[in-house]
Amino acid sequence: MADDRIERILRNKLRSAGKQVGEAKRAYRHAKRATQADLPFGDDGRAKIVCRRYAERRAVELDTEYKPGCFDPQSQDCRGCVEDIRAGEIETW
Repeated sequence: MADDRIERILRNKLRSAGKQVGEAKRAYRHAKRATQADLPFGDDGRAKIVCRRYAERRAVELDTEYKPGCFDPQSQDCRGCVEDIRAGEIETW
């Protein structure tokens, strides 16, 4: 009984620590990208850009290549958006 309880407590603590490490890594990546791309980011870590394809404000996550989560490789507007993000010329809000 006591062994099961200890094992459950340890498992919960390890899971919690893993989540904290994941959150810290995510925050670091967002901060690093914000510095490199010089974009405004919200509290949730999403870049605040104006979508070239639909001409609307969007808060998006960027991958390591500065592609927004909504990126469509078939769209010329999306490809131009990524080029603008990399050049630091994207419209933001």
